[in-house]
Amino acid sequence: MKYYLIAGEASGDLHASNLMLAMAKLDSAAQFRVWGGDKMEAAGGAVIKHYRELAFMGFAEVAMNLRTILGNIRFCKEDIQKWQPDALILIDYPGFNMRIAKWAKANGIRVYYYISPQIWAWNTKRVHELGKNVDRVFVILPFEKEFYTKHGYSVDFVGHPLLDVTENFQSEIDFPKDKDIITLLPGSRRQEISTILSEMLKVIPSFPEHRFYIAGAPAIEIGFYQKIIDAANLAEAPTLVFGQTYDLLTQTKVALVASGTATLETALFKVPQVVCYRGSWINYWIFKSLIKVKYISLVNLIMDQKIVEELLQAELTKANLAQEIHQLLETTKRSQLELEYTLLREKLGNQGASERTAKLIWDYLQNQEKV
Repeated sequence: MKYYLIAGEASGDLHASNLMLAMAKLDSAAQFRVWGGDKMEAAGGAVIKHYRELAFMGFAEVAMNLRTILGNIRFCKEDIQKWQPDALILIDYPGFNMRIAKWAKANGIRVYYYISPQIWAWNTKRVHELGKNVDRVFVILPFEKEFYTKHGYSVDFVGHPLLDVTENFQSEIDFPKDKDIITLLPGSRRQEISTILSEMLKVIPSFPEHRFYIAGAPAIEIGFYQKIIDAANLAEAPTLVFGQTYDLLTQTKVALVASGTATLETALFKVPQVVCYRGSWINYWIFKSLIKVKYISLVNLIMDQKIVEELLQAELTKANLAQEIHQLLETTKRSQLELEYTLLREKLGNQGASERTAKLIWDYLQNQEKV
């Protein structure tokens, strides 16, 4: 069968690639045409657009790049129409994928959504749009199934795909052990990196007994980071690494993490963390006016309580970061967090999300079931 997949960022590229590998085991004749990244290409996908061309973050940036975004949507529809896939599989990336889903459904294409848009966080009315335009939704957070059920829609809870990735990971890299490591994960998009990393770097002189690393995003070039590092004018600059985030987390004492999937990855490696967010004030004001959840980090949302500190906007300062790091270096706080992280893992369900999702998609296609 022919599968057309769309992922718009690094985490989607990872989860989509694992889904493709699982699909290929079920369907030996599987063909994949994708919008994604290097991992999806390695899994056998013909990459039409790389996600680095699609990463627009925040209301203001989207508005400034609206012509490009609309052009991408138009091109995507044309490409799908020409290729005529048996199924369209959408991975997160709601601003783009929700539009494609509506068009595809109207054109008789089977549509599956893996990793549901976070419509439970804001604009919950869009659940009806999703229910109307998608044949089946596969959710990865335990509270999402209840949310959809409450609104009259049946979905499949498949567990979180990060359980497989983190549980099976074995690091083959040994970082220097003369000092404990503090890792900075400033996000995957240029806009968030430029605003968040510069603030993270300010805390480095306060911890000379620690070694600092920056986990670079795969789609961002070294020079972009280097300009931010040079501007910080540090006596001892942090080490920038690419493709070694999980290796770092297995050996990290404390992490400063931009809000997003990385907060959950960090928790699954049981690393004490501070969640960081800073955007333009207009984006933040719009965000706060629309958001319907108590927390910004996935860790706190899943646990439904604050177990990791969130420093947002004006709270993201050198003094606050230093204070939180000192607390996380204490044995008592670390032990408490480890227990919370264990409960978090239990809440996320069992391993095998990619295989379960692939099997469900295969079965639905074979049976041509309707939601």
